[in-house]
Amino acid sequence: MLSSAALLTACGGGGGGAAPAVGGPVAGGGNNGGPVAGAITDADASRFLAQASMGANRDQIARVKALGYDGWLEEQFGLAPSISRWDWLVAAGYSDVANRNSEAGFDACAWRKLIASPDTLRQRITLALSEIVVVGIDGLVGAGWKQFTGAAYLDLLETNAFGNYRTLLQAVSQSAAMGEFLTFRGNTKFDPKTGAMPDENYARELMQLFSIGLVQLNLDGTAKSANGQPQETYGLDDITGLARVFTGWDYDMAGGNFNNAPDFKRRPMTQIASRHETGSKTFLGSNIGGGGDGASDLKAALDIIFAHPNVGPFIGKQLIQRLVCSNPTPAYVARVASVFNNDGKGVRGDLKAVIKAILLDDEARNPAVAAGPAFGKQREPILRFVAWARAFNAASASDAWNIGNTSDAATRLGQSPLRSPSVFNFFRPGYVPPNSAIASAGLVAPEFQLTNESSTVGYINYMQTAVSRGVGDVKADYSKLLPLADNAGALLDELNTVLAAGQLQSATLTILRTALDSMPTGSDTVRLNRIYAALVLVLAAPEFTILH
Repeated sequence: MLSSAALLTACGGGGGGAAPAVGGPVAGGGNNGGPVAGAITDADASRFLAQASMGANRDQIARVKALGYDGWLEEQFGLAPSISRWDWLVAAGYSDVANRNSEAGFDACAWRKLIASPDTLRQRITLALSEIVVVGIDGLVGAGWKQFTGAAYLDLLETNAFGNYRTLLQAVSQSAAMGEFLTFRGNTKFDPKTGAMPDENYARELMQLFSIGLVQLNLDGTAKSANGQPQETYGLDDITGLARVFTGWDYDMAGGNFNNAPDFKRRPMTQIASRHETGSKTFLGSNIGGGGDGASDLKAALDIIFAHPNVGPFIGKQLIQRLVCSNPTPAYVARVASVFNNDGKGVRGDLKAVIKAILLDDEARNPAVAAGPAFGKQREPILRFVAWARAFNAASASDAWNIGNTSDAATRLGQSPLRSPSVFNFFRPGYVPPNSAIASAGLVAPEFQLTNESSTVGYINYMQTAVSRGVGDVKADYSKLLPLADNAGALLDELNTVLAAGQLQSATLTILRTALDSMPTGSDTVRLNRIYAALVLVLAAPEFTILH
């Protein structure tokens, strides 16, 4: 059933004309958060939560209806973060030196946040940022304590999820995790004796993936051209010049050592002056004069990059793709990029304002836009799994959260938090499924890079086990579904609303109802079997996997 999703477009908005924000624009590029017409329905609220959170449940649906979209966002912005991944690892005993050379506990701390943390918007943005400013735990090399390195990085993204993108770039550029992953920790200046040059990995990816991209962009995210050809944003000399900035950075040991505690993995990297290149650095048409120290050079370099006009449309479009739709119209991108450039108070890079601009935009909220054949996105496997878990209050009785690494596509989800195989994420923002209707339409569908026959079967089989038995001791609570279980129509209506945002088509519902009607009714055991069957069928339906 899921394979038929490949015939649907995991893409974004219809016409390309400028569309007003819902309810009219206000300072910061947001709006009053009200629906296009009438009161917010259960399905409207569920769809909003599918875009803005880690998944809907009845309590959150009621909260959105009571507060409105804007009110719900403001409430989420104000929630205090729950215990950090790092602190949870320490409390669970993973800081014992016996764990130094393992990654034990990492998957547990990552899944726990995604499934159980009340600040569901913050977790959704943290996940989105982890797929833009990418670190993969398998690429963390240096001094052990992988679980703490990964936890510290996700905590860093979470801390900055509602902050400023410039601040985030600074934190990322000094994080031990990024220093390890993109190999500039311990980077040294040019050695005239050996001819060794500074490592260029981070300098290249900072520009290509984390800030400005490969080609010059208009405000609406379309490529600028000269004589019909795209204009490159940077060249090899720019990479070489910027790489000189990222010399001299290494762990801040603060009197400790690698073996006795992981604390150095969450402290910002510090400068070793003798390794830093003090000469001038030229890149992106700017020059940082010689004689500066590592900290001042880093600040100057990030200021130059952050001021580049590409950052707003480049990052804004990717955030739209992660939250709402794969192919936003240029007008949608331009509205979001404008808010990135100025939040209405003269601040550039205000992520809170950008998040509101994305989620409250007419293209995100207008049912007429959502009904278009070219709107939406495929839910990535992590989001599908967590949507089920949150919908039915899945919990770990022991607080062990032993879900583990779910990267195996043949037997599990084919995706797991912070386990991207490379800096290019699990999927590329411009991925086009070959020989598909999506390709013929000139559209992109990033998440389809994870979709094939093997991963489709693996996902369904994994969810069948998760739904009926749980994963480890992480189990869902179906007590509120039991009274509906004997009535196939009522059960499917509830699952359609909470999981699929009311988007299951009548033909699909008829097929599912026929399947359930063939099953017996009666005892609670029989009712649970009906619930399991209904859940697996809905979780496999194209209308669930493709969010419109």
